[in-house]
Amino acid sequence: MGAAIFVWDARGKKFDSQETLAMFERYPITTFFAPPTAYRMMVQEPLRKYRYPTLRHCMGAGEAVNPEVIEAWREGTGHHIYEGYGQTESVLVAATFPATPWKPGSMGPAAPGHHLAIVGEDGRELPRGEEGDLAIRVKPERPVGMFQEYWKNAEATAKCHRGDWYITGDRASMDEEVYLWFVGRADDVINSASYRIGPFEVESALVEHAAVAEAAVIGKPDALRGEIVKAFVVLAAGHTASDALATELQEHVKMVTAPYKYPREIEFVADLPKTISGKLRRTELRQMERDRAKSPLPSKGRGQGEG
Repeated sequence: MGAAIFVWDARGKKFDSQETLAMFERYPITTFFAPPTAYRMMVQEPLRKYRYPTLRHCMGAGEAVNPEVIEAWREGTGHHIYEGYGQTESVLVAATFPATPWKPGSMGPAAPGHHLAIVGEDGRELPRGEEGDLAIRVKPERPVGMFQEYWKNAEATAKCHRGDWYITGDRASMDEEVYLWFVGRADDVINSASYRIGPFEVESALVEHAAVAEAAVIGKPDALRGEIVKAFVVLAAGHTASDALATELQEHVKMVTAPYKYPREIEFVADLPKTISGKLRRTELRQMERDRAKSPLPSKGRGQGEG
């Protein structure tokens, strides 16, 4: 299409919000794409002090973008963050387009040429509003841009297909207007005392608090509940970790979401593990908890909620 792609190779060092924002002034970037984690870090900066002379369109994907981050970005830059959903195995399959009404927290309806649905274990579509597996119809015709198979891995290929559907591995729901609402990776969903809790909703609630710059939520094994919700929190500048702040954050999540979703344990950390593309590596945090359980050691900066 004759489009130029600008790539900043930042391998070998941590993501730098200020350096990234300065690039909008130095280079004629028109369309900006970044994972939500990067946006969450950039809105901690004084966005109005930077200039965006050529910027026209901003997108986020990889996981859901917190509505409060979208509002902060729009207030600071004048641009909305349009959410999209796709995988390595596909092209863009769902999105909030400029002509699509925005629903805060939703990743929008299916992209043209794709039939998306929420399906159950039997491969049947679930009722609107019910959580299930996000799936793309691949029979009788496979959408343009969908992968054919996992190379030399027939078992993995078969595992992600259920009837007429390709199972993405993500959990979501669909409302009456066919907008999709992301819950989390199937592996990330927390099962606590018969409740299924998506980590993103808890993370989003935590990030709403002025003291929180970033948050990652996992399920921590628990003998009584199966799992408890545990949050790893990076504090915003000017805030100090304490048991009192941990309790305040727990109460905040209870009010914003539901009492059973609050993190029973909060650990304050300097940063969070991320992939090279900026996605949270919750699997690394879960492994860290498993390692700790094998050889428990006291940790600094941890706030324990009530039992």
